[in-house]
Amino acid sequence: MDALSSLAFGFSVAFTPFNLSLALVGAALGTAIGALPGIGPINAIVLLLPLCFSLKLPPESALILLAGIYYGSGYGGRISSILLNIPGDPGLVMTTLDGFPLAKQGRGAAALALSGIGSFVGGTLTVVLLTFLAVPIARLAVSFGPAEYVGLMVLSFALLTTMGQGRPAKTWAAISLGLLGAMIGIDGGSGVERFTFGSLELLGGIDFTTLTIGLFAVSEILVVAEGMRSGSVSHLGGGEKLKPREVFACLPAMVRATGIGFFLGVLPGTGAAVASAVAYTAEKRVSNRDDTFGKGDMRGLAAPETADNAAQTASMVPMLALGIPGSGTTAVMLGALLMYSITPGPLLFTQRPEIAWGLIASMYIGNIMLLVLNLPLVGLFARLLLVPNYILFPGVLGLSFAGVYAATNSSFELLLTTGIGLIAYAMRKMGIPLIPLLIAFVLARLLEDNFRRALSLSDGDAIILVSSPIAIIFWVLAALTLLVPLLAPHFSQRIRAVSDSEGS
Repeated sequence: MDALSSLAFGFSVAFTPFNLSLALVGAALGTAIGALPGIGPINAIVLLLPLCFSLKLPPESALILLAGIYYGSGYGGRISSILLNIPGDPGLVMTTLDGFPLAKQGRGAAALALSGIGSFVGGTLTVVLLTFLAVPIARLAVSFGPAEYVGLMVLSFALLTTMGQGRPAKTWAAISLGLLGAMIGIDGGSGVERFTFGSLELLGGIDFTTLTIGLFAVSEILVVAEGMRSGSVSHLGGGEKLKPREVFACLPAMVRATGIGFFLGVLPGTGAAVASAVAYTAEKRVSNRDDTFGKGDMRGLAAPETADNAAQTASMVPMLALGIPGSGTTAVMLGALLMYSITPGPLLFTQRPEIAWGLIASMYIGNIMLLVLNLPLVGLFARLLLVPNYILFPGVLGLSFAGVYAATNSSFELLLTTGIGLIAYAMRKMGIPLIPLLIAFVLARLLEDNFRRALSLSDGDAIILVSSPIAIIFWVLAALTLLVPLLAPHFSQRIRAVSDSEGS
């Protein structure tokens, strides 16, 4: 009952007219900013953070506004991911796999509606878990050391190999390119330059926005331009609306994805990208009996969308309960708290309940606001696809390049984006998938950093990687993920042979 009474106090803070209006403004602004290609939640918050201080908002009100921008920009990013195949944030990469095929089938509005419902389910269920389990689960997450993170990353890579849809060699090629791309820049451990070829601009590595816009926006525009020349491009309007039975069919996938997103979101440093990738590949294993994933399957859209929002919400747990940011965006929000001279941690829930519980209560309200705000507008968003291609795609390219320049402040990044787009176009022509490359790029840095930390703790003894039960579980699951598809045909032949001999 203590959690319920604290939550009731939080609602008394969040339901003040001023804080309610801030939550609504944050959700609306976040949606508008997040819809611009290349601008994710972290950039949206950074852009609007000075507003909180210039208006001299109380800390609880500032945090409610920033939280509204956080999950609002997450939903806004889904618009470009589903309709234009341009994910503006790592957590939205998996959304494009089934979201964009649905848009190409003329069901962009239905895909956006399902995205909003999945985000609502994931966010709301996670806030319920956050209400009762925030402090104990945050303490458990801290017990994860570098060895456990290495095991988790290896499992993520193993799951990544299942995305090839019968093209394992091309999937491995994409993963290898992602790993190579992540190695460009200065080695964090030794300070040695890697694959920079003497270029000062590459010392900092490849920016995620640059890679994303090049892989998806530039290559997609080249594909569309090719189709326009051959006369094969058509407008993607119309289509059926989302049916209630489709939503109910996706509910089991949403519940499973919520659990995955909550668990991985609580772990500091993993983030929504890992959660959405694991949720998608896990759901594909469970539900892809008709080989429809990647071709416009509603469950393939619902799983990563739900996991993404669940992980975003769960990343608030280590920030509030331990003062450890669970993602880049919560790191910015942590900085905002510190600027107010407020130190997050377990005592925050008792010493400053208006901040901790007011924020948690505002998440319940914000998820409902986003659903009410965006569901009526999905048809309007989908009509974006009715704009002629010769107008739409140059505008998208201009916005994308503006997003790259805003994120990097470098004209060299525009040239790099174009070069990556040409390579991605060639990959698409050869049938090499782009999603495994991007996910491998994101995971590689987490794997390398934690691998280095683990070996530093053990003076180079690799046995530390399997020194805990949790790490061993991750390694075993990774081995099973890789070996079962290879061994399953052999065992099925053996079973068939035995059954035939018994029958004869």
